[in-house]
Amino acid sequence: MSMVTAFIAECTEPVRDPLWKNIRFPRSFETILTHPVFIKLGRILQLGPTQLVYPGATHSRRAHSIGVYAMALRILQAVSGIDDYVTHDGIRSFLAAALCHDVGHFPYTHSLKELPLESHEVLTGKLLCNEMADALVAAGAHPEKTAAIIDESIPTHDPEILLYRGILSGILDPDKLDYLNRDAWACGVPYGVQDVDFIFQHITIEHGSLAVDMRGVMSVEGLLFSKYEMYRAVYWHRMVRSATAMIKQGVFDALNDGIIEPQALYNLDDHEFFSLFLSLPHASSQYAERVRNGALFALLEEHPYTNDFAPLLSLQTRSNIQNELKKHMRVSDIIIDITEPITLESDLRVAGTGKTVTEVSTVFNHDLIRAFENDLRRVRIYSSEKTTQPILATIRSLLIR
Repeated sequence: MSMVTAFIAECTEPVRDPLWKNIRFPRSFETILTHPVFIKLGRILQLGPTQLVYPGATHSRRAHSIGVYAMALRILQAVSGIDDYVTHDGIRSFLAAALCHDVGHFPYTHSLKELPLESHEVLTGKLLCNEMADALVAAGAHPEKTAAIIDESIPTHDPEILLYRGILSGILDPDKLDYLNRDAWACGVPYGVQDVDFIFQHITIEHGSLAVDMRGVMSVEGLLFSKYEMYRAVYWHRMVRSATAMIKQGVFDALNDGIIEPQALYNLDDHEFFSLFLSLPHASSQYAERVRNGALFALLEEHPYTNDFAPLLSLQTRSNIQNELKKHMRVSDIIIDITEPITLESDLRVAGTGKTVTEVSTVFNHDLIRAFENDLRRVRIYSSEKTTQPILATIRSLLIR
């Protein structure tokens, strides 16, 4: 009996999921599933402010994490010859990593991503090696290995950990397979739906890394386009970005003015996050209150990102320019939002060809991928007050002063 088959034989405890139906766990994983750190994920919305635009988007990071575990287990089942690369405790560490990959995640999706804070992967690794270590050991996982699979800043030369990293954070990774499908299902849009059964029929391992066969190239093309469409329609919807930018600005102002320390933002759920900001004797609390009540800033202008805007990538410079704009335009508030660069990963190997998906695809060549990535990069200006003044020209003049 293979090691993966032996693990599956232990999976006798079902968890019902609306997307993947019965997801089975071994009883030993109950220590993880019932741990307070993992339970906390049920109090963090997977898509944060998106529910203000798509009312169905109220699913939690806990539900998503259970789905990622389900996809990770199916990947192990699908890859023939996986036993040549894995160990008993490695399998359990990998599946625990899939289940716990978000335990250090900030509330309100990626609103805090650009701020001077430790990454959620680093915070996750610390939680796994400290608060959750006993639960992982009881599940047959190794805390340090589990942390190293998630937090790539932890140095390792272990080929098994490197394999698991490539699976968990690759092109056809279980995280993406769950969130694209789950988010599309919850939002009521068709863009993120993937044929996971077909995908799992065409994955393999080559040179110690996940790969697809030639027929599987089609599934990668579908996933790349789905990711592009979900960013356009859902994740970076103009009003979702309004809420994201407002939260980011409020947190930046509070940190910049010394009202809170970075540590105060770690390991909070959504309720704790809002309670913290609503209690602050600071203007940043107004942003939190407006977002909580759905009183979002309106979009005034939108432009493709060009290198002219590069100075605004500094949050401090952006904040300074916003203050100048408020004086110049005589408005009480204005926020400039720049979407982060998104990579449509396409370097997955195509087994037996010595090439990547991009090199064999007749659709997703490098130029098209760059065009999609550039199209997603936008500069948007928001305010609670309407104005007809030409904002872009004013920003450019302020930047070259």
